[in-house]
Amino acid sequence: MRTLGIDFGEARIGLALSDESGTIAMPLETLETKDKGEQIRWVADRVTDREVKRVVVGLPLEMDGTAGPMAEMVEKFCTKLEATVGLEIVRWDERMTSLAAERAVREMGGRKGKKKKKKGHLDTIAACLLLQAFLDSPSAR
Repeated sequence: MRTLGIDFGEARIGLALSDESGTIAMPLETLETKDKGEQIRWVADRVTDREVKRVVVGLPLEMDGTAGPMAEMVEKFCTKLEATVGLEIVRWDERMTSLAAERAVREMGGRKGKKKKKKGHLDTIAACLLLQAFLDSPSAR
């Protein structure tokens, strides 16, 4: 089952996509906009274009497991996306995913170029890491 992973941010959304068997996550692309309507349309288009059957969105919980302001923003995004694409949206605890993405890029020798481009790359890596964690879990079956 093809699954889309989303690393949601106020200004950027990173996407990752699984293979058709739902085994391996691969970085896809990043959208950079604060326009909430554009964010929903853009993700909905990817769901349709890529024949996605399941969507996993990283839920940025606080370190103590509580939902802070960003988690509330993600919940609103998920609710709107569910209504638009007609699929259940899985919320996945993404604590430490962004740090893991930064570490992975650093360990691979970093990335040259503009800081903005680097941040977009980190968003797709973070989406890929959270999607792979979900795919490897019993929840994915």
